[in-house]
Amino acid sequence: LSGANTYGGRTTIEQGAFGLENLALIPGTTGAAPVQNIGAYGVELSQLFHSCDVISRSTGETRRLSNAECAFAYRDSIFKSFVGRDWIIRRVRFKLSATPHLKLDYGDIRNALIEQKITAPTPADVCRAVMAIRTKKLPDPVLLGNAGSFFKNPVVPPAQFLMLRNAYPDVPHYPDSDGWVKIPAAWLIEQCGLKGVTRGAAGVHTEHALVLVNHGEATGAEIWALAQEVMAAVDQKFAIPLSPEPVIL
Repeated sequence: LSGANTYGGRTTIEQGAFGLENLALIPGTTGAAPVQNIGAYGVELSQLFHSCDVISRSTGETRRLSNAECAFAYRDSIFKSFVGRDWIIRRVRFKLSATPHLKLDYGDIRNALIEQKITAPTPADVCRAVMAIRTKKLPDPVLLGNAGSFFKNPVVPPAQFLMLRNAYPDVPHYPDSDGWVKIPAAWLIEQCGLKGVTRGAAGVHTEHALVLVNHGEATGAEIWALAQEVMAAVDQKFAIPLSPEPVIL
């Protein structure tokens, strides 16, 4: 199944296989999706992943890796490790459902459906809503160079979250495991006044502060320098470290 992109998400829905709708319009290929353990709007690839076939670049060995063997974590997998970088992903298998189990409470999905007066949404409705939200907020990499979400959303312990909420009562947040709380990195960056800033041709996107963009001929070093500036500002203001999603070579 090809499901980790716009067309695949719609294709699986048309085939009566549900679960990928929240991942619609994530740029990239199905084969690349496990590397990052891509996720959006409350759904991660690892929740739907069954197995994948890989081939070693150094030896030519072929293997089938299960979900557990891929060592998925938040925006992470074995493929980002030293050993895993030797493997090329040839085929991905998903375990989808014939019964819809819609996830509507993350981000603006529910509000988007309400605005469209959809009271009994289908997976196709959710897919369209996600695509509309992403199109509005996120830049098209064909038109404006970017690597998608550049920073992971940090997870903080309960005590630190309570301190943050006392200072910022409207801070957006989502429950994580063991009582910890996930804070949107974009919100933290906006509070530092960095949304829309530019450093030469490198910039923070004007519509979504989680995305770093290349307005022209910015080098990788210039993008990384801006990323480090953003991370330092958030750490200084909130004592919350940010981690980059892309692999830095």
